[in-house]
Amino acid sequence: MGHRILLLSLLYLFAVLYHSSQPSASSSSSSSHNNFIRCLLNHSQPSHPINSEILTPNNASFSSVLQAYIRNLRFNNSYTRKPYLILTPSHVSHVQAAIICAQKHNLQMKIRSGGHDYEGVSYRSETPFFILDMFNLRSIHVDIESETASVQTGATLGELYYRIAEKSKIHGFPAGVCPTVGVGGHISGGGYGNMIRKYGLSVDNVVDAEIVDVHGRLLDRKSMGEDLFWAITGGGGASFGVVISYKLNLVRVPEVVTVFEVARTLEQNATDTLYKWQHVATSIDNELFIRVIIEVVDNDTQSDQKQKTVKVTFIALFLGDSKRLVSMMNQSFPELGLKQSDCIETSWVRSVFFWSNMKITTPVEILLDRTAYSVYYLKRKSDFVKEAISKEGFEEIWKKMIELKHSVMYFNPYGGRMAEIPATATPFPHRAGHLWKIQYQANWHEEGKEVADYHIRQIRKLYKFMTPYVSKNPRVAFLNYKDLDLGINQHSGNSYQQGRVYGIKYFKDNFHRLAQIKTKFDPSNFFRSEQSIPVLRCQQISRDIFTHIHSHRMTS
Repeated sequence: MGHRILLLSLLYLFAVLYHSSQPSASSSSSSSHNNFIRCLLNHSQPSHPINSEILTPNNASFSSVLQAYIRNLRFNNSYTRKPYLILTPSHVSHVQAAIICAQKHNLQMKIRSGGHDYEGVSYRSETPFFILDMFNLRSIHVDIESETASVQTGATLGELYYRIAEKSKIHGFPAGVCPTVGVGGHISGGGYGNMIRKYGLSVDNVVDAEIVDVHGRLLDRKSMGEDLFWAITGGGGASFGVVISYKLNLVRVPEVVTVFEVARTLEQNATDTLYKWQHVATSIDNELFIRVIIEVVDNDTQSDQKQKTVKVTFIALFLGDSKRLVSMMNQSFPELGLKQSDCIETSWVRSVFFWSNMKITTPVEILLDRTAYSVYYLKRKSDFVKEAISKEGFEEIWKKMIELKHSVMYFNPYGGRMAEIPATATPFPHRAGHLWKIQYQANWHEEGKEVADYHIRQIRKLYKFMTPYVSKNPRVAFLNYKDLDLGINQHSGNSYQQGRVYGIKYFKDNFHRLAQIKTKFDPSNFFRSEQSIPVLRCQQISRDIFTHIHSHRMTS
């Protein structure tokens, strides 16, 4: 017994002496960070020095650069953990150095293009990290002869649209309607816009890409192979590497397009009109996209007391002139009562202003402005609808929305090209069989946790209420509308089972293939985030092999 006590005492003394001889956690961390910076400098090419691209908190530009691309005010506060540094690469070699050095010094890397990811995972983390901010890599080359455009991932959609319109009046690209969204995250997550029924998603029009992989190699489609190319066209590029650029097929648009916005309240027969919309919007001419915005507003007809009602706004893009549009609507959707005076004829590039709530006469050069027009505290969620909702169902939804007061939903119709592309063509699986996609929105201007908790609680209540009306087994979601409520990988992205919880909702049956590709190209799971694609571990791989052998025996 005495020997055991003596041994324990000696072990304790050794531990104390060892601990006292080691640097403190803070000094060790500081030393590690300094070593990381030295590593970056050592990997800098003389022709492309990296010095000015490294921004530490001591740099005068650090705060302004950090905040410039935070589009959700919930994460722009004093208690959101800040990065150790921001690296703003202006050359591919800077990206390669970042990947090599971050692995060597075990520092998490967050990749940001436009900062519009709703949960801020491209610029925040609970562990020590740095931001690789791509905004300096934003060159765009438009080749009208081949009808293609090569665009670096730090560019915005507005910059892309401007450069296309600069070269041609009859070309465009199917992507989102917010000009300040970054190309990188938008396209790698799928890319959804108002030409979806005619031309599909952004990723359905990608023909090549450049990516820096975990080994620091710059790869194009041929050298990376079809598996990795498939993964970064809808599976979220930040799980597999740093996507540098995409080569896009441009699409044809007429010189004149038509937009309109028509609103109806419940007192103006909105329920019947929306009921008809759901049976028309997915089957009408593919050149017509009619989005629906549903929100709770004050009922203007009640002058003595402010009662609430629901307003349903129909906002559309038609790839053609207003005369043909009105004729088509009178035949297929007379319930809306569209008139010629409701329509605005314009160019495709100027239609972006209409969808962004700007004057259609706004100078086109504003598309080059990377500053967000409005920034809110916000929360988003998503759903997909596969079966038509009855009028009674809509009426129940209106009651719930009025009860919750601040509810907003966007309905985005499918059909057309989306029904023709197989679910396995890209990682984005939500294709044929879907009627429309829902985006739930909560925006607020007041700061403070209590206000934020209230609005987030309201949107979660509406989401829960909508359960009977949306997709089931699984209830699916859209990766570009990132929602951490769906699950978080708490093991540094290493748990396949935790990753599967949210992965199946975003990718359905494509999730497992994404995990296989992840395991092949990033086995150490360097490229990770709260909802990244996880690596398959030995046990899971063994089960896959067993399943394959078993199925082979059954069929032979």
